[in-house]
Amino acid sequence: MPRVKRGVIHLKKRRALLKQTKGYMWGRKSKMKRAHEAVLKAGEHALADRRRKKRDYRQLWNIRVNAGARLNGTTYSKLIADLKRRNITLDRKILAQLAAEHPAIFTKVVQ
Repeated sequence: MPRVKRGVIHLKKRRALLKQTKGYMWGRKSKMKRAHEAVLKAGEHALADRRRKKRDYRQLWNIRVNAGARLNGTTYSKLIADLKRRNITLDRKILAQLAAEHPAIFTKVVQ
C-alpha cells in the first residue's frame, strides 16, 4: 500500500485544539499535550459548574424570600408552609423576584 501523509489532518486537529485554549496561561495555550489536558479539565469544570449554578440560584432565591418574609413579620419556613397549605403555587424564583423588585405585591402575598 502507498504511504499516507497525515500532516493536513494533524494540523487541523492542532489548530482546533489551540483555538479552544485561547487565553490560557503558560504552556497550556501553545503546547499540544498541556493544551489537551487543559481542555479536558475545563470541560469537566464546565459540566460541574452548570449543575452548581442551579444550586447557587436556588440558594439566592431562598435568601431573598427569607429577607422579604422577615420584613413582613414572618420567617421563610412559616411563609412556605402557609403558601403550601393555601395551595398558592408560586415557585421560589417568582417569590424572590417579588420580594426584591415589588415589595408591595410581596406583602400582599404574605398576608
